[in-house]
Amino acid sequence: MQDWARELGFSQIGVSGVDLSSCEDGLLQWLQAGFHGSMDYMAAHGLKRARPAELVPGTVSVITARMDYLPAATPADWQAVEWARLERPQEAIISVYDRGRDYHKVLRSRLQKLAERIAQEVGPLGHRAFTDSAPVMEAELARRSGQGWRGKHTLVLNRDAGSTFFLGEIYVDMALPETAPVTAHCGSCSSCIDACPTGAIVAPYRVDARRCISYLTIEHDGSIPLELRPLMANRIYGCDDCQLACPWNKFAQRSPLPDFDVRGAMVGSTLVQLFSWDEATFLRCTEGSPIRRIGHVRWLRNIAVALGNALHATGLGADEQHAIRSALQARAAHDSSVVREHVQWALAQGNA
Repeated sequence: MQDWARELGFSQIGVSGVDLSSCEDGLLQWLQAGFHGSMDYMAAHGLKRARPAELVPGTVSVITARMDYLPAATPADWQAVEWARLERPQEAIISVYDRGRDYHKVLRSRLQKLAERIAQEVGPLGHRAFTDSAPVMEAELARRSGQGWRGKHTLVLNRDAGSTFFLGEIYVDMALPETAPVTAHCGSCSSCIDACPTGAIVAPYRVDARRCISYLTIEHDGSIPLELRPLMANRIYGCDDCQLACPWNKFAQRSPLPDFDVRGAMVGSTLVQLFSWDEATFLRCTEGSPIRRIGHVRWLRNIAVALGNALHATGLGADEQHAIRSALQARAAHDSSVVREHVQWALAQGNA
């Protein structure tokens, strides 16, 4: 099965059982604390996340898969390269994993092919594939099946690949031998906690999504809390900081698939350039990308915050300040009240 998986671009597969009852208390506490923010679907599904056989009746085993996503051309010092983007406040930063094709589509189709290949070998197989698309405890299933251990940032870490990989699952109605979990290797390291710009990792192994820049720029609708806006810097879609700080990511692997290679304007573009996109341009330039799902209004909201932070940054020349102000003023009467609010906030940062 590992060979079939590698032929499809997966790095490793494992098998977990379906008894996740030991996670239920922690899940309930996390939800009760409100750490899921406005992701209401997490609360709506409740304990189904920890009960695979309730989510897909008949499930007795879960096949887990991981797929590396660093683009093939990623340099050896990629973490330093990414950190340096924060020193260029006019450059738009999009998370590494969002720069290529929508990973949901890539993994789902390949998980389906893997399931079909297994069925050819074993006979009729009831199955359902998931990729960050349902109430599935992906990281916990991955941990139990030996894909890695949970880091203090709650992501799964692998000794040979760091954390730069996607996870996917196939729920099956056939009992399969489970693969053993691995030991944890974070020790006393707190690099990810120390690096989080908004303090979203409120304790080891506990994240308050409401403070996470990935949540704020992707999942959160409406106004971004005022106190968090300056901390977002020039990050307009997602955040990689906890992974950039993690020592294990010096072992991060490049993807063998071209799907995750950088597309179009996703690296090196200025905030002003991306803020100029009208909705038609946004839809065209994000076709096949995970970015498209946030819509044009949130795109503009995120960039407006980054432009405000750039305007407040030191070292900008008069021409650069003028270009930013002009870009913001061009959106000052936007149809969306959310965009208008964030534009006004951004313009005020030049006077702060």
